[in-house]
Amino acid sequence: MARLRERGLLLFTMVLTIPFLLPLPIPGASTLFGLIIALNGVGLITNRTPWLPDRLMSRRLMADTVVSVLERGARLCVRIGRWIHPRLFVLTHKATLGRVNGILLVLTALMLMAPLPLPFSNTLPAYGILFLAVGTLERDGYVILAGYLMVLLSVSYLAAVVAMGTTGIQNWWSG
Repeated sequence: MARLRERGLLLFTMVLTIPFLLPLPIPGASTLFGLIIALNGVGLITNRTPWLPDRLMSRRLMADTVVSVLERGARLCVRIGRWIHPRLFVLTHKATLGRVNGILLVLTALMLMAPLPLPFSNTLPAYGILFLAVGTLERDGYVILAGYLMVLLSVSYLAAVVAMGTTGIQNWWSG
């Protein structure tokens, strides 16, 4: 990661989103992976490789799980790889927008970390993270726009959940 710098952070971020691309939450994983993604976003904002604890970086994963996740990720990459190429450079070649994209990665990673056992609570932020990372990595402004759309959908979904929860609690309390 130290040698690949920004590209390494983006690739690592993309790999971490793969388990959440299905509309079912994975208990516990979103908090850990979301934290790492948020730290990667901070690294993009500050233009540094973030420090990650040795315990976290040396953690072993089950080989079957890793192979399954990477195979699914490879199939997804093949499908979307045909559509990705450098374009709409106004969204990809400015340092300020790179920092904005990093801030959005952090925000979306925090939403991914929210322990909501609801459908799409991890999926929408994961796609936002994936599109922002892929778009930034490949300098594809249209994919970055798709990332912005997914971040907006994620924020809207979370706001709707909070609004419904607040209304439900108020009705329960007064009723």
